[in-house]
Amino acid sequence: MNATISRPPTTEADDRFSSSSLRLSLAPAGSAPALLDGAWWPRSRDLGAELPSLTSVLDPLWGRITRVTVNPTQWPVIPRKVPVAGHVVNVGWFLPEQDPHELLLLSYHMGRWNLLVVPPQTTPDSAAWLMAAASDPRGVSTASRLVEEAARLRALRDADRAVEAVWDSEGGHEARDSAARPRIPTGR
Repeated sequence: MNATISRPPTTEADDRFSSSSLRLSLAPAGSAPALLDGAWWPRSRDLGAELPSLTSVLDPLWGRITRVTVNPTQWPVIPRKVPVAGHVVNVGWFLPEQDPHELLLLSYHMGRWNLLVVPPQTTPDSAAWLMAAASDPRGVSTASRLVEEAARLRALRDADRAVEAVWDSEGGHEARDSAARPRIPTGR
C-alpha cells in the first residue's frame, strides 16, 4: 500500500496542513519485503501526543496496533501506555537493539512494521526525500543510514548554494552575460 496521508509542505511558512494532519508514507501493499515499511514525520518528540494519530490511521490498515517500541535516544519521555481510540498501546524501548530513527509497530493478529521516524525539525525537502526513500519497496537502507544520507545531500546542496552565492556576489551572472555579448570593435 502506498498511502501518503499528507505531503510535506514546500516551505515551513507554507504549512497548509493543520497540526492534526498526519505526515505518513507507506510502502505499497504486497511489495517485496524491505527493511522499512514507510516513514512517519511527527511534529514533535512528544510520543504520548504523537502516537494516537499515527495508530488511529494504521489500525484500519494493519489491524489494531497493540505495541510500539522505540529507541530512547530520540524520545525524551517514553510513556508506558498510550490511550488510542478505545484501546491502549503499550510502549517499550530498546537502546542498542533498535535503530534510533525507527519505530517498530506490532499488531497482535497482523504482524510487525518498521517505520523510519523523520526528525521533527527536518526541512520539508529532506523530509520528502526521506519519506520517499523509506517507502521504496526495494529499499535496503536502515533508517539511520537514510537519515545520514539525507544530511549528506543537504550539506552538498547547501555548499552548492554557498558557492553560487559567492559567484553571484562577485558578478558571476553579469560577467558571464557580458562575455557572451559580441564585442564592438573600437576604432583606434
